[in-house]
Amino acid sequence: MLCDHMTPGPRVTERVSLLDAAGRLLARDVVSPIDLPGFARSTMDGYAVRAADTFGATDALPALLAIAGEVHMGEAAQMDLLRHSCIRVATGAMIPAGADAVVMVELTERLDDTTIAVLRPVAPGENVVAADEDVACGDVLLRGGRLLREHDIAALGAIGVPEVEVAVGPRVGIISTGDELVGVDEIPAPGRVRDMNSYALYAAASLAGARPEILGIVGDDCDNLAQALRDGLSHVDMLIVSGGSSIGTRDFARQAIDGLGKPGVLVHGVAIKPGKPTIIAVADGVPVFGLPGHPVSCLTIFRLLVEPAIARWMGCELARRELSARIGANVAGAAGREEYVSVRIARRDGETWADPIFSKSALISGLVRADGVVRIPVETEGVQKGDTVTVLTWR
Repeated sequence: MLCDHMTPGPRVTERVSLLDAAGRLLARDVVSPIDLPGFARSTMDGYAVRAADTFGATDALPALLAIAGEVHMGEAAQMDLLRHSCIRVATGAMIPAGADAVVMVELTERLDDTTIAVLRPVAPGENVVAADEDVACGDVLLRGGRLLREHDIAALGAIGVPEVEVAVGPRVGIISTGDELVGVDEIPAPGRVRDMNSYALYAAASLAGARPEILGIVGDDCDNLAQALRDGLSHVDMLIVSGGSSIGTRDFARQAIDGLGKPGVLVHGVAIKPGKPTIIAVADGVPVFGLPGHPVSCLTIFRLLVEPAIARWMGCELARRELSARIGANVAGAAGREEYVSVRIARRDGETWADPIFSKSALISGLVRADGVVRIPVETEGVQKGDTVTVLTWR
């Protein structure tokens, strides 16, 4: 429903250094300008050989090869390999011209300073990485629309690309509501709490590739919230309101959001636990989300709904971070709604387990201990200990 009223944002890009590229959305394909590794190299300590010279070698009838020299790590091979000879190489060292395989040192016996006996044959290409085997010149190394990870940064560095073009993410305004909230640098009076959600949402939006801005705390007053929303709407691409979305006499976020622009509130209440009172709206083309005030609910809904919206705004599909595990305890489900249960990942007896953290949505300690969440589908009555489940992992 949101997608019907939301279009991708403008294709604004910028070039950034690799040092600043992690977590950014790659704007276009990166084509390798070189072969990688760029030279044939050994994957073992041993001897570079012509594979044909080892065919038929056995313990009883080894192949005898003359030692023609040695190539060390980080140096170029200065000689060509002749027939019935070998050159000593270390793991990662360059393979000399004429060689097409490497015999592991464990499968040889040194007879004297000039000769080795090869006890097993090797096939052409064995224990060797070809010059273009990792990446060939002209290959698309990374596709546009990808959120860059540390592995991608390493690959870009390997092909000599010092900077990349990335998408500029949406400006996301963040407002927290509630008379009970004070700044994180304040000491709360009895009955009041620090505004943790603004900071959590700022971090989550940043990691999703957006440009977040904290617009402040608004008390439980519909007119004040409406004004804060209108002020924010003038210079952001997306708005998030944390708190004030539950159905009750003091929960006024729906009224304030619905008056911002057309079409207004699309959804108020989702069949998800935690996160039922969520609001989804669009105000004259700007997506507006009313998230629950409880931190676990707030961040769970951000992960499920807001993060994909940020990705869509940037014109890409969100890559889910998932893993398969066995659930560590029985978890009951409720008819008619999806449930997301925080879990901690553990390795036991060679298997991956997801141990549920049964914590109330108002308690941040449960979220801190969690590695991810497990979805309990709406059509099930829960999962049993040992069942295979999919974990949506946090970063």
